[in-house]
This record gives sequence, structure tokens and C-alpha cells, in this order.
Amino acid sequence: MTETADRDTPDLDPEDRKIVTLARSARARNGVPEGAAVRDETGRTYVAGTVALDSLHLSALRTAVAMAVASGAKSLEAAAVVTEAESAPAEDLAAVRDLGGPGTPVLVASPDGTVRASLSAG
Repeated sequence: MTETADRDTPDLDPEDRKIVTLARSARARNGVPEGAAVRDETGRTYVAGTVALDSLHLSALRTAVAMAVASGAKSLEAAAVVTEAESAPAEDLAAVRDLGGPGTPVLVASPDGTVRASLSAG
């Protein structure tokens, strides 16, 4: 994360800062519109980018949730998405809510890593 992003989010928990950084890295490394990361109940993280195939379209956040489920996660502690969008779509929040519950925080960050919003999945 950049120094600017750190200054803009000084109260961000180090574990939340980590998932924002991972999401940002996935977006940049794969050259996709969004990067996302989720943290499960054991502290494991799952990182994904947007999936855009002819037959399959998934947002980065829904892909990260699917990876967590496929790996045996029972719940989520937090989620982060790095995107140009101002917020996370309802479908993404629903996926986080399905696994983590309505109180699961979803951090929405800009491409430079600055957290613009902290939403509830509910």
C-alpha cells in the first residue's frame, strides 16, 4: 500500500490492511478491473481477480468467496475489493453475506489502496 493510502486509513486494522494490499496486488498483477481478498474464520486469506471468460463472468469478490468456500472455509471475518467503482454491487455483498453473515465488513478501496468505504455485507 502506498504512503498516501496509509495516511488516509490510519485506523485500519493491520489484518484489514493486509487484505486490501493483497486485493490491490491481484488487480495489478493480473491486469483485471478488480482485485479482491477475503479472510476466513481461521485467518486464512483467499485472493482473486475478475474472471471474464466467454462463458463465465465473476467479479473479483465473488471469485474470492468461491475460492474460500471451495477450500473449506466456514465463515468470513472480512473482505476487501479494489476497484474503480464507488461501491460493491449487491451481488457481491450477497456472496460475502452468504458465507460471513450480515455483519461482515467489506472494504472498498481505490486502485491506489485508499479505502473509500467500509460496508456491511448485510
